[in-house]
Amino acid sequence: MTLKDVKEKNGWLFSEWQLAYLTGWNGICRAARLLRQNLINPEILVDDDPVSVSSEDEIMSLEEAGSLTIRGMSEHLGVPVMLAFFNQTAIVRATVAGATEEFAQADYKRFNQSMGQYMDSIEIAMHTAR
Repeated sequence: MTLKDVKEKNGWLFSEWQLAYLTGWNGICRAARLLRQNLINPEILVDDDPVSVSSEDEIMSLEEAGSLTIRGMSEHLGVPVMLAFFNQTAIVRATVAGATEEFAQADYKRFNQSMGQYMDSIEIAMHTAR
C-alpha cells in the first residue's frame, strides 16, 4: 500500500492509503479476518453498523456492502487502531491513536516507516486464500 496522506487531529492520526492491487469484498473480509486475530476487543462495522462476529471465519460470511471497518487495540502497534475498507475502491483509511511517541506527530516519513509494513501485510492478506 502507498501512504497518500496523514494528518493529526485531537490526538489521533488520520491516514489514507492506496492499495497496490484492487480487491473486492472477499479480499476486504480476508484482511479483516487477519486483523481480528491481532486486535484486543475487536469491533466490526459494516456500512457503519456494528455486526456480531464470534470467529474469524464468520467474517468471510458477511453480506457484501459498501464498507467494512474494524477497530480495537493493536497488539503489534501497541495503540488503538481503526481501519476502514471501501468495497470496489483502492482506498483504505487508517486511524491510529497518538498514544505513543512513535505516533505522536503526523510526520509523513516517520508514519510511513511505522505503518508501511503493517499495511502491506494487510494488503497481502487480501490476496491470500486460506
